[in-house]
Amino acid sequence: MAVISSIYDESPRGRSPMKASNAAECCPPALEGPDLRPVEGPEADEELAELAKAIGHPARVQILRLLVRKSGCICGEIVDELPLAQSTVSQHLKVLKDCGLIRGDVAGPRICYCIEPRALRRLKALIGSL
Repeated sequence: MAVISSIYDESPRGRSPMKASNAAECCPPALEGPDLRPVEGPEADEELAELAKAIGHPARVQILRLLVRKSGCICGEIVDELPLAQSTVSQHLKVLKDCGLIRGDVAGPRICYCIEPRALRRLKALIGSL
């Protein structure tokens, strides 16, 4: 439940979604360099199945598309962009973070999310090997 409360700013007037004002600095630079892991075989198949399961919901695909379009991290904007309850968005973010497709870093009283480029490249390579 930490994710649920952490993308909201606690103010005297109640809870309000956080914007990405200084969020660009919250995610460290992505790892660069080629991924030399095989794209075929039992381990690659298992990895592809896990990643496919994580993107197996339209809301998670929308979240990935949103994060890819942004140049930095975003926080409350994700909730503003989707026609879903904040708690539902938080659960989808957790699934994407657990599989490594996105990063969520604490930035003060919130968690800011950004795409994990290396994981996205890996997903593309695994799908391309089909």
